[in-house]
Amino acid sequence: TVDPFKVLARHGADVLRWYMMSNSPPWDSMKFSERGLTETRGRFFGTIENVYKFFASYANIDGFVYAQARIASAERLELDRWILSRLNSTARTADQAYEGYDGTRAARTIEQFVDELSNWYIRRSRYRFWAGKKANDSIVPVSEHSKLSAYQTTCECLFGLAGMMSPIAPFFSDWLYRRLNEVVQAQAHTSVHLTYFPEADDSIVETELEHRMELARRIVQLVLLLRNRSKINVRQPLSRLLLVTGTSVDERAVERVKDIILEEVNVQAIEYIEDSSGVVKRSAKADYKKLGPRLGKQMKAAATAIAAFDDAAIGRLLENGSAEIDIDGETRTIAADEIEVSSEEIGQWSVAQEGAITVALDTYIDDALRSQGNAREVVNRVQSMRKACDFNLTDRIRIECHTSGDLLHAIHDNAEFIRNETLAIALDYVEEPTGERTEQFEIGDEVLKVGIALAAA
Repeated sequence: TVDPFKVLARHGADVLRWYMMSNSPPWDSMKFSERGLTETRGRFFGTIENVYKFFASYANIDGFVYAQARIASAERLELDRWILSRLNSTARTADQAYEGYDGTRAARTIEQFVDELSNWYIRRSRYRFWAGKKANDSIVPVSEHSKLSAYQTTCECLFGLAGMMSPIAPFFSDWLYRRLNEVVQAQAHTSVHLTYFPEADDSIVETELEHRMELARRIVQLVLLLRNRSKINVRQPLSRLLLVTGTSVDERAVERVKDIILEEVNVQAIEYIEDSSGVVKRSAKADYKKLGPRLGKQMKAAATAIAAFDDAAIGRLLENGSAEIDIDGETRTIAADEIEVSSEEIGQWSVAQEGAITVALDTYIDDALRSQGNAREVVNRVQSMRKACDFNLTDRIRIECHTSGDLLHAIHDNAEFIRNETLAIALDYVEEPTGERTEQFEIGDEVLKVGIALAAA
């Protein structure tokens, strides 16, 4: 157990901020309450609230109350095993931080887990929740096992999160715990503050899996950065990306998460190269502000040696985090953050680097890719119309549309994809679309008229 008052005494400002922001009374409910907290909680608490609300809305649709036997962690999908591994490794780190009365460190490691839970696990698992009440009757091919695993995993993560937060966010954590337990009744206690602090289960921690997934997330972030830099919407498919491999970027590890990366960045293939010199020209320059006070009179010679780094030397610097240079017969170690590395792209590739990771994105868009991108834009517009109509998450609809040119061909060529993504049983081409809601959009150079209506039961 952790003494919250000692934590408060050691890190009063940080902990008090959490303590006050988490103040909220629980509500009585026989179902998962889909209402959130009525006050502004900031990004961190708002993210947890959104995860809970997402989970609650689908749990209520499917009648999930954790009545089925718990699926063993080893029998769950890799994404489930990853977040459970992160839950347990986070609990271990947070426990160690609390033991040292380091509330700030505990808060930061919990914040990182919340980001991973929301922006990676939940987002990557949405299709499993979106599947209809009976998974085998859904348009989305999701097995009952996968769906139940997603529910149990999310529920366990939220319970664990409530326990980890309880010493420094007592009210919010108790709200979350009670909202879960009043329906699931998986815990014997009425309050999170009557439970033991979550104990890390080392048998569930998979260090290699955590490394692979973190590598995937970093690659995805770089590719999305390149898309943003090139002003190419993520809904527009691209053909390929290049990844420079090395000691810290193992091709075999990337291959195991390749499908996740490609889906996240909407790119069709990954190609691997061992040398980045074909796509980017790198140069190094000494950071005088950082090195000058340390090297003194040796600064000029050090700057000359650093400027002479070739691409291979820069690659080793970024991978190892440091490099050694010879100054007047003396070996000096220079850290990577003491050197400014600049990159100049070669040819049509768009390139980004972070530490030892270098990715290059092929931004050429041919007719087939443009057609797929237009189809995704149509899906986006229909989904916004569904939301405006306040249709239920599992409602089937009918779509009527009118357009011309390349956009018409894109809809025709990708009709099945559009129907599946929007839960449409029909997609008809008419002169004047009708329905419960009709709208007109501009996609590229074409005008799209769309009408949607609920499909007959």
